Amino acid sequence: MAEQTALPESTGSPGAITAGPPVPPGPASEARPDKPDAAVVRDALGVGIAVGLSGFAFGVTSAGSGLSLLQTCVLSLLVFTGASQFALVGALAAGGNPYTAAAGAFFLGVRNAFYGLRLSQLLALPRAVRPFAAHWVIDETTAVTLPQPTRRAARIGFTVTGLTLYVLWNLTTLVGALGAEALGDTDAWGLDAASPAVFLALLAPMLTSTTERVTAGLAVVLALTLLPVLPAGVPVLLSALAAPVVLFLMGRTKKGPDDGKDSNGTVTRRKKGERHS
Repeated sequence: MAEQTALPESTGSPGAITAGPPVPPGPASEARPDKPDAAVVRDALGVGIAVGLSGFAFGVTSAGSGLSLLQTCVLSLLVFTGASQFALVGALAAGGNPYTAAAGAFFLGVRNAFYGLRLSQLLALPRAVRPFAAHWVIDETTAVTLPQPTRRAARIGFTVTGLTLYVLWNLTTLVGALGAEALGDTDAWGLDAASPAVFLALLAPMLTSTTERVTAGLAVVLALTLLPVLPAGVPVLLSALAAPVVLFLMGRTKKGPDDGKDSNGTVTRRKKGERHS
């Protein structure tokens, strides 16, 4: 999960979203039939409950790092994050400077600004609702919302996921902080792995092309390689470099050996079977 970010206003630019608003009736829309509301709610509840329960781990970790019960609960209520919250309390537990810890958590949550750009057009919420919806622009709500075939389904998925996750995350944060001593080491329970495991399960079916799979694989390699040598949160941000690297390499590959330049220096591609003069 991630920090609160403002949802920008829709620009109306075409092609800005992969899973965009519903298409007009016709042959194109027949390929994406409406999804029953019950199915959307079921998927959203599954994600919200599974990830929301991992708030236990944050409550325990935060209490163990020296934060008070009030500080722990305020973090979950107002910041509403997962990865950034863990990065913050982890840095504090390791004796890091509070400002440095906060900066790392902030930069880890920058990705939510990009989520907001995509969800703004897809949801098309009223202006008065956007500041409240922005608080729920996180990994899980984005993952549930984007694949939906219609705007109605997207709004249902976003709302149910956000509400379920927000309520459960805060409740389990409170319980975890109160029962920190009884639970002991969160690693022994595996609670710290619940949130990323659920998100990976959501992401995997969306990797349908070779480019997407290669990009995801390279991002994982970058994150794991940089994890031991960089502060918490930074490897995740740098792993985003996988996307431009893969696109650049694939662009070079597509040019092929038949590319050339004319007398003006313009790159041209010879037609199949064309010979040099």
